[in-house]
This record gives sequence, C-alpha cells and structure tokens, in this order.
Amino acid sequence: MTRIAIVDYGMGNLRSVARALEHVAPEAEVRICSDAAGVRAADRVVFPGQGAMPDCMRYLEETGLREAVIEASRSKPLLGVCVGEQMLFQRSEEGPADGLGLFDGQVVRFAGPAFEGPERLKVPHMGWNRVRQTLSHPLWEGVADDTYFYFVHSYYVAPADLGVIAGQSDYGVAFTCAVARDNIFATQFHPEKSAGAGLRIYQNFVRWSP
Repeated sequence: MTRIAIVDYGMGNLRSVARALEHVAPEAEVRICSDAAGVRAADRVVFPGQGAMPDCMRYLEETGLREAVIEASRSKPLLGVCVGEQMLFQRSEEGPADGLGLFDGQVVRFAGPAFEGPERLKVPHMGWNRVRQTLSHPLWEGVADDTYFYFVHSYYVAPADLGVIAGQSDYGVAFTCAVARDNIFATQFHPEKSAGAGLRIYQNFVRWSP
C-alpha cells in the first residue's frame, strides 16, 4: 500500500488536500502528519501551506518537520503546494524570511505598473487563472495547456535557474506558478481547489515514478 504523508505544521486546511488524494487514490494510506517520523515512513510527501511564509517556516522548525521535508526532497516524490512551493526556495521578500534552499531563487511580491494607480490590480491575486505549461512533465499528463487553476497569493517564486520552470501564468506580470526538478514538483495554485484538472494532478502525483 502506498503511504502518502501530508505535512502538517499548523498552517492551512489540510483536510481538502487529504480528501482530494483519497478520492484519486482510494487504495493508498493518506495521513496528515505532524511528526517527522510519519513523514519519514511515507512513500510520497505532499508539502502544502497557507498564510505568511515567516510563520510557516517558524512552525516548520518548531514542529521538527524541517529536516524530514529536506530528507524527503532527496529521494521521495514530493509535491509542494502554494506556500509549500515558496518555502522550497532560498529566501522570500515576505518578512523577509529564509526558505529551505532546495531551489535557487527568491520569492517576490507582485509589483510594477499594473499594481499602481487607481486602476491597479488587487493583491492578493485571487481566483481562477490560466496556466501555460512550459515544461513537459508527467504531472501535466491529461491536463490541457492553458487550463484554469485556482490561486490565492501575494507572492510568487522567481527561480534563478529558468530550466526548472514548469508553468507560468499572468497577473499584471508573467509569473512562475509551477516548478519541477528530479523528484520534486510544486505549484503556486491549489490543485485541491481546482476541480477536475487539480484532481488529475494529484492522480498523476500518486502514479509518478521519478
């Protein structure tokens, strides 16, 4: 039986992630894990997150899960979601705060002419938006290019290595919304809130053999 750990460090509604995984993989054992041992025992790891990145990183440290996530990133299929994607990078403007440093690059806030003046776009970016697939990847299988996914965020990742960019979207500026390397895939959007396309990404993750 495949064991899937959802990393729980006190941030976000993890039940929706668990329900999505249970729906696409009823044969799997899906556990919300607040202890490092549970993450280490899993075959696959989902690393979600909501809220402010400094708070997320602090709770990750306090719960002892930081090293377990880093260990998982070396060998197990790992799916980062929302702030879970952001924490994979070196540093965020939010706080500012240091991340896990698994990807080179920064996390930056939406800024520029589109976010200034009386007609400015609102931050956070919230709602449905198209995602362009910029990298062929098993987790995109069965998901059409330019499919809509659901976003809620004020910051986004800016990778130093453009080769890891797996998806982009537009909100005032073109921004990275998915990254991939080896056994890691991560998205800024929420698959569990993105209807059938999001469920397909979770299904692909369960079947993925990097």
